Amino acid sequence: MMFLNKRLRAVVGAMGLALAAAAAYGQAVPKTVRLIVAYPSGGVSDVVARALADKLSAQLGVTFIVENRAGASGTIGMDAVAKAAPNGATLGFSSVSPLVLNPHLTKSPFDPLKDIAPVASVMYSPVLLLATPATGTRDFKTLLDDARARPGAVRWATSGQASLGHIVLEQVRAAANVDITHIPYKGGGQQLNDAVGGQFEILSTNAGPSVAAQIQTGKLRPLAVAAPKRLESLPKVPTLAELGYGDANQSSLFGVFAPAGTSPILIEKYNVEINKALASPDLRARLQSTDNVPTGGRAEEFATEIASEFESNGRIVRAAAIKPE
Repeated sequence: MMFLNKRLRAVVGAMGLALAAAAAYGQAVPKTVRLIVAYPSGGVSDVVARALADKLSAQLGVTFIVENRAGASGTIGMDAVAKAAPNGATLGFSSVSPLVLNPHLTKSPFDPLKDIAPVASVMYSPVLLLATPATGTRDFKTLLDDARARPGAVRWATSGQASLGHIVLEQVRAAANVDITHIPYKGGGQQLNDAVGGQFEILSTNAGPSVAAQIQTGKLRPLAVAAPKRLESLPKVPTLAELGYGDANQSSLFGVFAPAGTSPILIEKYNVEINKALASPDLRARLQSTDNVPTGGRAEEFATEIASEFESNGRIVRAAAIKPE
């Protein structure tokens, strides 16, 4: 009898676990979901986020409301995600920089590895290294040779102190042992205008329609790209890794995030639907038309990549003694 009671308790316990799992699996996505975009409206990241939100609305049969919360290089938007209720009604769209780079430069209002749950990788945005009319350089090696011959004379503009473009510059400077002058801007608009005007020799910037237009007209010449592989639109332009600068070969990875504590079942549902959206020809075409490359994959893989970049960027920032503005 005691043996039967033990078996009965075991069966009842197993049934209870099965019922609990079934109930969790049946957890519904909220009818209205807020997608916080950590950047201003109108930019490439905002356009992609809104296209993704439209896809998810159609696939899930719920309403996605896009809310732009820009500022502090994405930290303000991601802080809003971190502090939202973990009920599946709030997601964030951002590059990983507020999690893996910004915290090494300034105190973060949230714990980047504990308060945010990665949901899905969406795309990487390559960093283009472009020669301006201020130089006749046609390839990256010649540019570095010029920098060695004239220490400090070659000027390299980025979107700001401690930006990803600045990280790329510091890695190139260290690996090539060259003296290049950093010209930090605040954002991308003015630096693109000054690049076309020849105010400096080289520009590092993320891919986008306005940059692509200047390349097509010949006003800016691509020397290299920081990306996992060559871009389809620029097949003759080598990656920094191909040129021997693997540590500098860093691109901006974007993805969707949720507040920590969000149900793993809901995160899995969102992950599946995001991957489905990224597989659609129209969304992929929209990304690729601006040289942004669709990614996707499991949430666990995304989390592992974020943790790895956090450690890597910490080493780079300390080695180069990079300080925020």
